[in-house]
Amino acid sequence: MPNFLLKRWHGYHVIALLSIAILFTGILTYYQWQLGLIGFLSIGLVFVFVIRAKTQFEKEFTNYVSTLSYRVNKAGEEAVTKLPIGMILYNEERSIQWINPYMSALLANETLGEQLSVVSDKLPDLLETEQGEFLITLGERKYRVVHESNERLLYFFNVTEEQEIKALFERDKTVIGLVYLDNYDEVTQGMDDQLRSKLLTHVTDVLNSWSKQHDILLRRISSDRFIAIFNEDALYHLEQNRFTLLDEVREVTGQEKVSLTLSIGIGSGHSSLRELGALAQSSLDLALGRGGDQVAIKQKNGKVRFYGGKSNAMEKRTRVRARVISHAIRDFIKESDKVIVMGHKNPDMDSIGAAIGMLKIAQVNNKDAFIVLDPDNVNLSVHKLLEAIQDHDDLWANFITPEEAREEMTEDTLLVVVDTHKPSLCIDTKLLDRVERIIVIDHHRRGEEFIEDAVLVYMEPYASSTAELITELLEYQPNHPNLDVLESTALLSGIIVDTKSFAIRTGSRTFDAASYLKSQGADTTLVQKLLKEDLEQYVKRAKLVENSYIYSAGTAISKGEENQTYNQVLIAQAADTLLTMNNVIASFVISELDDGRISISARSLGDVNVQVIMEKMNGGGHLTNAATQLSDVDIDEAEDILKEKIDGYFKGGQSS
Repeated sequence: MPNFLLKRWHGYHVIALLSIAILFTGILTYYQWQLGLIGFLSIGLVFVFVIRAKTQFEKEFTNYVSTLSYRVNKAGEEAVTKLPIGMILYNEERSIQWINPYMSALLANETLGEQLSVVSDKLPDLLETEQGEFLITLGERKYRVVHESNERLLYFFNVTEEQEIKALFERDKTVIGLVYLDNYDEVTQGMDDQLRSKLLTHVTDVLNSWSKQHDILLRRISSDRFIAIFNEDALYHLEQNRFTLLDEVREVTGQEKVSLTLSIGIGSGHSSLRELGALAQSSLDLALGRGGDQVAIKQKNGKVRFYGGKSNAMEKRTRVRARVISHAIRDFIKESDKVIVMGHKNPDMDSIGAAIGMLKIAQVNNKDAFIVLDPDNVNLSVHKLLEAIQDHDDLWANFITPEEAREEMTEDTLLVVVDTHKPSLCIDTKLLDRVERIIVIDHHRRGEEFIEDAVLVYMEPYASSTAELITELLEYQPNHPNLDVLESTALLSGIIVDTKSFAIRTGSRTFDAASYLKSQGADTTLVQKLLKEDLEQYVKRAKLVENSYIYSAGTAISKGEENQTYNQVLIAQAADTLLTMNNVIASFVISELDDGRISISARSLGDVNVQVIMEKMNGGGHLTNAATQLSDVDIDEAEDILKEKIDGYFKGGQSS
């Protein structure tokens, strides 16, 4: 405590004692005036001392306050002029009015009266878009800028070291990867021990070289599975190289006349090893669900990036698996009171054909079944099929609207979703929330969006169509269902449409399924009648082809005319036609739909993964067949976005 404050504290006590002394001296004077006089003289002397002390106190207090004010002002001046913090005052026109010495030395130019852009070209825009504070780079240093908008004052804090430490921390964060040999068991089945050992040695050598090059800890955990532990910095370089490991394994095994591929699931962006492991497993499941031969990287926020996927999915299904799935579906059906089958919005031949096949499986197990169909949302390509179904009274009686399906729903109802696995694409998403048991049967590569908590998922991305999968399930039903001509023809139509008359994505199992349907009475002539198109549609498709041009690297782009709408089937057919032209390895057709959205249909011969490109635009599909629909953009904007995504794909950004 300062001395003058101590004196002030003692002064209060002196005054109190003087008051008491005067009181007692007055009483004493009443009895002994001589002693009282002496007492009053003594009190007077003390009073004079107190007055002098008070005067000295006030003088010292005034000096202290004056000195303190000077020191505070001096400290403020020193802080403004010497602290390593930049300060700028600007006016309403964004011109610099005052700048402290630190900031002046940093800029090394006369800036008074200049616009804020003299500090950085990005600064004016950041002041408009960012609130409170933001980061900015000046030269080789990074600064956190605190903006006091009311005072039009900017503070610049040097956070270069802080950002470098943060970047180092981010680069050193642990990443876990699971490496899986997609078709090792299938490829090596029946192979002699010497050749199997040689093949595995080739793959192991490539993996060890890869791990050594990128400083990765790689350990085998089973015959066809490895675990890799590395950091974000290594992951960054792997992504820059587009995971060439996939190509190297494919090439080295190809020399042995064996097609062996890798799938890698990676978990990143989290500090918990347990959660990183779960993300890695989830990523691997996603990569395998999309057909394998690719890398899936899943982060804490749920975002997924994909690389690879250059080869068509390998046929890994066995008849044993198809029989097991068929019997499992039969058991679920028998445990249910009824079955409701639902496809995707704007259903095509494959969706309706697969739904009819699933309806037949339920009926052969003596359960009531219904197919959900939205009459206001039907693909033009299936109108002839629906007309034929309407003439088939027994079959048409099992088609219901989404509203009727909700009324039919009970706690024991089984919902079967065919030809899609994305909730947003289902005819009625509300049905998904009203049942406890859902079965998903699909042939598309698995996307990030997926129906949750399904009791059974049968996804085979190598298959030509969902109709093919359902046909196999029909074959293995113990009760051996008999299909009539229309039912078998509907299933065959789904296969023919999705394979472009057995030209693409066709395996031996596809012909087996077609043969079975033919034996059940499928009429190929009726298929041709159902697939017929009118002359006007043919001319419109030809016009789309005529409007095409080669953009880059063998990619053809066609754009529909403004104010002209096209149906989804016509767009897809135009993309297929473009793919038959010389020097075209991928085709994209852009046009406007009747509902105002912009649709893009993409096709390729397999050299370009159009699924990855479409997924960047919130679409999806297969390696060779994909599409998307865009809202709130016009056809020219959609074309610019498509070109940007194509450029990004060929430059290496296969992330989604």
